[in-house]
Amino acid sequence: MGNPSIIIPTKDIGIKDNLSYEEIPIEILGRHVRKLRSKEVALVMVLWRNQFGEEATWEAEKDMKKRYPHHFPSEETPDQGNDFL
Repeated sequence: MGNPSIIIPTKDIGIKDNLSYEEIPIEILGRHVRKLRSKEVALVMVLWRNQFGEEATWEAEKDMKKRYPHHFPSEETPDQGNDFL
């Protein structure tokens, strides 16, 4: 027996025909570098939309920068008029 008060409309979530949807990151909460034997892996803690409560996961920073570059500000600092010509 279903409870209609807890039904979530699928239009709000954006469920596709194959019953899948894309999670969208809301915010980058933190960074961490994991040291393995032969390399270091940069990780970011990501807060996701459409999760119950505030659920965050650790994701590879490299992959997140490829998929969601707008969450990572440019690492280059603009020149502030210090030209010595």
